[in-house]
Amino acid sequence: MKTPEQILATTITIGEHKIAKPFLAKAILGFIGGAMISLGYLLYVRIAASGLETFGAFSSILGACAFPIGLIIILMAGGELITGNMMAVSAAFFAKKIKAKDLMVNWLVITLFNILGALFVAFVFGHFLGLTATGSFREEVIEVAHAKLAATPLQAIVSGIGCNWFVGLALWLCYGASDATGKLLGTWFPVMTFVALGFQHSVANAFVIPAAIFEGGASWMDFMTNFSLVYVGNVLGGAIFVSLFYYKAYDHSKEA
Repeated sequence: MKTPEQILATTITIGEHKIAKPFLAKAILGFIGGAMISLGYLLYVRIAASGLETFGAFSSILGACAFPIGLIIILMAGGELITGNMMAVSAAFFAKKIKAKDLMVNWLVITLFNILGALFVAFVFGHFLGLTATGSFREEVIEVAHAKLAATPLQAIVSGIGCNWFVGLALWLCYGASDATGKLLGTWFPVMTFVALGFQHSVANAFVIPAAIFEGGASWMDFMTNFSLVYVGNVLGGAIFVSLFYYKAYDHSKEA
């Protein structure tokens, strides 16, 4: 395992590499990132709904244990997820390796293609294929979406902070691990935690709320309002509570 100082240096370098990718690579990897996190959420819905009669409320914990597969695939096979970029690209910005314009363009492109990937999974696999369209699965996806939408604006922002604090820590641990097992475990535990706690992830919400919309359980205005608020919280959680805090704690480049 790398030291915190080494993890910071690795994170900054990764942030620079994310900026340097050509547009097509960002678009493809952004779509994959949105799709993978959504497939993880789809797995959560299927497990939680299937196990409700047998395990009761514990079924949501089982679903939370399965959810991290999406981020694990993104980090180990390839993909771009905006919540991760809020952490890694911010680190490069705080280190003055990239400009603010670079950061904003990267976030915009990755966000748009993450949403496209999430909508693809929600409609094609959820609605068209029927994985969230019938019975307890439809009930579960609508119930989950309604729980997200029930948050007040301030609650949505704070929930977004909590979520991306944990996602940022998952990336931090993954970047610090020296082998595949370490990366897997370092990613799995923080992500499972934020899901079990019910914190809100903007891209995951770009799957579950539209999935509920396709089944008649929510509106697009509901989604846009929620996404905007949670996104702000995700920015604060990833860029401030992880990147800035650790940059200030572990950057010794200016010390005498």
